[in-house]
Amino acid sequence: MHRRICTALLLALVVVIAPVVVHAGEAKPGAKATAKVMPLGGSKVGGTIVFRQLDHGVEITADITGLSPGSHGFHVHEFGDCSAPDGSSAGPHFNPGGAPHAGPDAKQAHAGDYGNLVADAQGHATLKLVSHRIAVGTGPEGVVGRSVIVHEKEDDLVTQPTGNAGGRIGCGLIELEGGTTVPVRKP
Repeated sequence: MHRRICTALLLALVVVIAPVVVHAGEAKPGAKATAKVMPLGGSKVGGTIVFRQLDHGVEITADITGLSPGSHGFHVHEFGDCSAPDGSSAGPHFNPGGAPHAGPDAKQAHAGDYGNLVADAQGHATLKLVSHRIAVGTGPEGVVGRSVIVHEKEDDLVTQPTGNAGGRIGCGLIELEGGTTVPVRKP
């Protein structure tokens, strides 16, 4: 009798948990992740970048302060590691498809290419766009556990592989709302 109860409980647990394990990396509409951008290298950059999964892509909303007036490249980077003072621990741009560097509207571009934030005279920049190259999840196109980098200069959207955007002045880990985020680390 005890064995049957244990077997039944184990089977019920597998039925409940299996779909969660199988679908853990998939993005579901409404899923949300946020990067709290912190300064690097003595900059005063800070703010948030929110990723919200839609039925037809991912809405990205940025609100960043502490910038010099003008354009600043910003990208999702491969690793969720902002520990290096110069941001180099975040690795290269997130590029699971091996595409060339370009702007967010280009036919082919890194999954992490989002062009430029444009700061006003007070150093404040906002941006809202929809990307069809990423997902709010941990699958192959997933950004959860990766990082966002804000650069010191304008991304020219042409120079390979980085857009000639200069140093990294802000970094934030992209964390899933309402869940546990495991940073993607360099192997």
